[in-house]
Amino acid sequence: MTVRPLKNVTVLEMGTFITGPAAGMLLADLGAEVIKIERPGLGDPFRSFKGGLYSPHFQTYNRNKRSLTLDTRDEEDLAVLDALIAKADVFIQNFRPGVADKLNVDAARLKAINPELIYASISGFGAEGPDRDRPAFDTVAQAASGFLRLLVNPEHPRVVGPAIADAMTGFYTALGVLAALNERNETGKGRLVETSMFEAMCHFNLDDFTHLLSVDEVMGPYSRPHVSQSYVFECADGKWLALHMSSPPKFWENLATAVGRPDMLDLPAFESREARISHYEDVVAFLAPIFATKDRALWAAELTRLEVPNSEVRTSTEVLESDQAKVLGIEVKDAAGPHGEFRTIRSPLSFDGERMTDVKAPPVLGADDESIRASLGEFASRLKAQA
Repeated sequence: MTVRPLKNVTVLEMGTFITGPAAGMLLADLGAEVIKIERPGLGDPFRSFKGGLYSPHFQTYNRNKRSLTLDTRDEEDLAVLDALIAKADVFIQNFRPGVADKLNVDAARLKAINPELIYASISGFGAEGPDRDRPAFDTVAQAASGFLRLLVNPEHPRVVGPAIADAMTGFYTALGVLAALNERNETGKGRLVETSMFEAMCHFNLDDFTHLLSVDEVMGPYSRPHVSQSYVFECADGKWLALHMSSPPKFWENLATAVGRPDMLDLPAFESREARISHYEDVVAFLAPIFATKDRALWAAELTRLEVPNSEVRTSTEVLESDQAKVLGIEVKDAAGPHGEFRTIRSPLSFDGERMTDVKAPPVLGADDESIRASLGEFASRLKAQA
């Protein structure tokens, strides 16, 4: 990896499923050495979600890492961990409250070994309060924070979309770690960085709360698309097209030209931004039959020519086949992956125009046991003797 802003940072991640591993992956993408500490035999439970120990679920959040198997309830394995902690910059865990103590990896013990350690702790609902010990998963956190109701179609209530709460909590954790590392450059002291899925999703849902707290408005699933004047339409070939019309009148004027209805803006439902918002369903009813008359590619080309904000509603395959994704090198590969070529999506960040295109496939369980233990060797033994 030629661009490695965090190349001198060592991270120990005892993460499972998504939140902890996502935080570790984000730091690994930036060049940190991330050692994933896993249970002997089974490892991160996400490994076995589709049989075996290398599921696509696991692959998603564990690239650019090394794998070390330890049972920290075992005296010898704990000595190995302590030796790593003494030299590490960051420790990440996403256990339920109380579990870290049982595994001998609580913040107080590890920070006593290394006062400069940044200890990142992720929970479901926080370290205190009546919900502290509740189990939290992605859908639970989305619902508890008020975010899920903004995604659910009231006419067809179903949970939809990816694990947003899990991923976003990992992002916020990585952000907190970076802030603590920056502060440590001045103070020389570590930090306990804590967040929860509940807190992360409340912050991610900031627009919803701002409307409530500033103008006493409770938003619903249609609030944002109505105000932003966003639409999806099915085209003649059964494919979908998205529009985000926003406020500039020229977008609507050009749309009227594209659909061959220059008189459209004289209709009551179209005559102003306010009218289009209040008559959203009428706008949809007017435009939907028109978009159903031509294939998506024809509409996309014409709308793009006229500078109407639009995009095909693409599948993941279509995204990677797009010219823009190819020019930007969105897909990256590790030809030497442990199960053959590993393909993934690169970090979106560039530094001085240089993209982060190198990637290392996720490790098989315990891939680095021998090399990491050998590198510690005598140091681990000395640390154990001093304990």
